[in-house]
Amino acid sequence: MDHKKAQKKLFTEFPPISTQEWEEVIQKDLKGADYEKKLIWKTYEGFKVKPYYRSEDLKKVDYLDTLPGKFPFTRGSNKDGNNWHIRQDIIVDDIKNANKKALDVLMKGVTSLGFILNPKFEPTIDDIEQLCENIYADAVELNFICFHDSLKVVQHVEQLAKKYNRELDKINGSIDFDPLGQYVLKGKFPDSANASFDQAKNIIGASIHLPSFKVITVNGQYFQNAGATIVEELAFSLAQGVNYLTQLTEHGLSINDIAPRMKFQFALGSNYFMEIAKIRAARMLWAQIVHAYGPCCDSKAKMYIHSTTSNWNKTIYDAHVNMLRTTTESMSSIIGGSDSLTVNPYNAIFEQSTEFSERIARNQQLLLKEESYFDKVVDPASGSYYIENLTDSIAEEAWKLLLEVQEKGGFLEAFKSGFIQKVIKETTQKRDMDIATRKEVLLGTNQYPNPTEFKENKVDPSVFEAFDCTDKNAKVETLKMYRGAQAFEVLRYQTDVFAKSYKRPKVFMLTMGNLAKRRARSQFAGNFFSCAGYEIIDNNGFKTVEAAASACLNAKADITVICSSDDEYADIAPKLYELLNEKTIVVVAGYPKAILKDLENKGLKYFIHLKSNVLETLRSFNKELGIK
Repeated sequence: MDHKKAQKKLFTEFPPISTQEWEEVIQKDLKGADYEKKLIWKTYEGFKVKPYYRSEDLKKVDYLDTLPGKFPFTRGSNKDGNNWHIRQDIIVDDIKNANKKALDVLMKGVTSLGFILNPKFEPTIDDIEQLCENIYADAVELNFICFHDSLKVVQHVEQLAKKYNRELDKINGSIDFDPLGQYVLKGKFPDSANASFDQAKNIIGASIHLPSFKVITVNGQYFQNAGATIVEELAFSLAQGVNYLTQLTEHGLSINDIAPRMKFQFALGSNYFMEIAKIRAARMLWAQIVHAYGPCCDSKAKMYIHSTTSNWNKTIYDAHVNMLRTTTESMSSIIGGSDSLTVNPYNAIFEQSTEFSERIARNQQLLLKEESYFDKVVDPASGSYYIENLTDSIAEEAWKLLLEVQEKGGFLEAFKSGFIQKVIKETTQKRDMDIATRKEVLLGTNQYPNPTEFKENKVDPSVFEAFDCTDKNAKVETLKMYRGAQAFEVLRYQTDVFAKSYKRPKVFMLTMGNLAKRRARSQFAGNFFSCAGYEIIDNNGFKTVEAAASACLNAKADITVICSSDDEYADIAPKLYELLNEKTIVVVAGYPKAILKDLENKGLKYFIHLKSNVLETLRSFNKELGIK
């Protein structure tokens, strides 16, 4: 049997369906509901996403005829197949222990190492040699986070490579020299901006014999972990990259020497397809930028991307959900075409278990290195109507914002003027409000928390605070990296601490009347108050107001939530309030608009509903219950 003919016959049995026909069916199913409100997704990034895409949506996309690995590198640039690097970072406080750790993780599938050198540590060539003992530099990617000693480390790496007769063009890795990134976090340069760019020039000069070693890093992750959108992270990262190109070419270097020595480091969140598109858009836009400087060949315009899983969306409660988040983020990185990936083992902070953290990272590393898995899942270069449109939309919006930064004098001047901080601050205010009102969901924290999870051990207070590196002599406002869950976590942890000395607050679900309504509202209310760590007492339902009130008082509930239908609230809510007032806080689940004023006039003042600011409401209950 000819399988190709069989396949062709199978597909031709289905007549083509026009977009108009699809739209007619959709409008019919909507039954008069607003198409825009129901089906169009308005992203933080400033553009709208349709519910589906078709081939005609690709007419405006002009890069589709380019081949994988070819300019502008939207469909991949640096690697063939699945040869990405899985990186693990190691804090170097003790050289021997760090080396031992590195050798251990290399045996478990890691192909790239990141050595985070202690700032007080001034590495000698002997130190670097001991740190890398028994590690083959031409087989493993070596990265050093050593901002102040970057020049020394580059020199040491080259000297050691020559000492051990390694091929210099096969020494892969990087240093994390990023004076603009440090300026973003600290608010000042060590000496001056010009001195920092002079240092960058010297470092590039020192790496001239190490063509595969990256020495200038753009840490776009700082923007993402400060709450920026995908478009903002991309635009500001590109603007920072342009700033380096401009300054270093003005310092006498060639674009051919600068661009290939640069590395971009992005943080990836859980928005799976958007993050894939971000990486593709980043490569395409960077290629166009470098091309404008007139490099000797297209290959100089390739972007080297190292991805890390985001910290912004990680949580202290229900920390195992972080495993799911980092898994999707890791897949976005690989399918998008990152060159290397670090799975941040953030769970270690929360679980206070390094072993637990490393097991998560190792399991994900093994999954990601399973080439046959990704071959079956997706061809990273193939794309789709959806991915191509997302890539194009992100690229368009990021380019607009990049041009706005350039109009303000470039990245450094835009940051000095506060423009970049202002844009990100506006985004974080909106995102924080969306988390507070649960428009943006952090599973296990502001939605569907685990009611049986409590923090028995003391948690380091810094976990709940923004990461602030501001220098005491800062010249500008800095970016502070934080996690979106922190405000809810503080609230819940306060309850956990309170419960060690006093009883945990009890919330009684007083369910009456309409079965469907009372069940739905009791589930909503239980989920609502669990976010503060309160104990939830649910019930199957009561037939009389008196029986309900009696059960509530016997349970010694601190808060009572009346769960019924709007129609029934007019009768039962005032009666229950009269029986329970001053013995428990009485709350109504829902927003019975037609009778709201009447209920308020009878003393009821607490209503929880879908439009409630969950965070502020729970803060007020904590305060009323004496929880600080």
